[in-house]
Amino acid sequence: MNHFARTIPSTPAAHTHTAWGAPPSGRYEALAQPLRPIFARIRATAVERDVQRHLPHEEIAWLREAALPRVRLPQDQGGAGASLPELFGLLIELGAADTNVVNALRAHLGFTEEILTTEAGPWGSHWRAQLAAGALVGAGLSEAGSAKVGTFATTLTRSDQGLRLNGQKFYTTGSLFADWIAVAAQDGDDTAYLQVPRHAPGVEVVDDWDGFGQALTASGTARFHDVAIEPLWVKPSSARFPYAVAFYQLVHLASLAGIGRALATDLASRVQQRDRVYSHGNAARVAEDPQILQVVGRVHGAAYAAGTLTLQAAAALQRSFEAHTDPQSDQARRLLADTEAHVEVDQSVSVITRLILDASTELFDALGASATLRTEGLDRYWRNARTIASHNPRIYRERQVGNFAVNGAPPPTIYRVGRSGS
Repeated sequence: MNHFARTIPSTPAAHTHTAWGAPPSGRYEALAQPLRPIFARIRATAVERDVQRHLPHEEIAWLREAALPRVRLPQDQGGAGASLPELFGLLIELGAADTNVVNALRAHLGFTEEILTTEAGPWGSHWRAQLAAGALVGAGLSEAGSAKVGTFATTLTRSDQGLRLNGQKFYTTGSLFADWIAVAAQDGDDTAYLQVPRHAPGVEVVDDWDGFGQALTASGTARFHDVAIEPLWVKPSSARFPYAVAFYQLVHLASLAGIGRALATDLASRVQQRDRVYSHGNAARVAEDPQILQVVGRVHGAAYAAGTLTLQAAAALQRSFEAHTDPQSDQARRLLADTEAHVEVDQSVSVITRLILDASTELFDALGASATLRTEGLDRYWRNARTIASHNPRIYRERQVGNFAVNGAPPPTIYRVGRSGS
């Protein structure tokens, strides 16, 4: 059943402008309204899950039932045909509820982009049907082993018995919740991208991620022991979709923007309700203290800017998507759109990261010592933001933007992590 067909009008719907800015499209409110009660339920138990380390299996099941993972698919395939700005608007709202859930869906959303930009053929048709049927994909690309940069220790080999996958992955975000795991493996001198059934014989996924933030994303270890692989599970080409690096990083930025929105809302509510004051404060009520209100305003401004930048960069990704799916588009238009998408995301990384990391610390300036209690959950904002921001460090993004601005050098379109070759 298409959960969006009844809620997305063919003409633009009226929408409510809020302090977070105008929505990314005229129909966005109609798209978001059915999902907001689910987002609210997810947020209601976010602190409890964080304290108790309770993985969001149920929460992700709610989103699957509401068809959020296939929102980018056309309506005749069970989706809403959402644009990338609309998708990232939803991710910001979901990130305000719980960024663990956003991160758990990141690999699936990226694989969806892979399929949407793939030319017609058996592989693309097969996986488009799988996504339309509700299949969920988790991550299995990164490794923590000794493989050199540009290679993988995980291997895809051929024998008389067929294709076999062997190896171990880390940062397998979302795989414990998924039906399939998107894996990158060494195939001779080439890289193979393939989908592996989560519950196939020889597949083991372990919840051993021990980071101080984003603890509920199931970003631990996946092991593959002589797993039988069907040829249709292997992508025919090792090329990724053209805006892949920018897309995956922008999911992180949407998470940061969501954190900003959540902590700003949380802070305002706590200041409004707070009845304990300092003798050296400026008012009889905290809610009337101008210095406290200044902190609240600064934090809200940071959240507003982070969300605005995220949606602006999402529009650049949309232009790249359209350039590659428009049959009339030429190579020059595609190259320009790809470069601009990567540069716009790179320019946003350091700004959004700084804004939200600062805001997640500054919120405590407006609250008392009781706000540091573990059970209050306010520390999770900084822990999650700091963990998210540690992926693909911002210092390299700043250098890439500078190199483009000065020398016209486009940012790289593929990243690898591994041991130095020297």
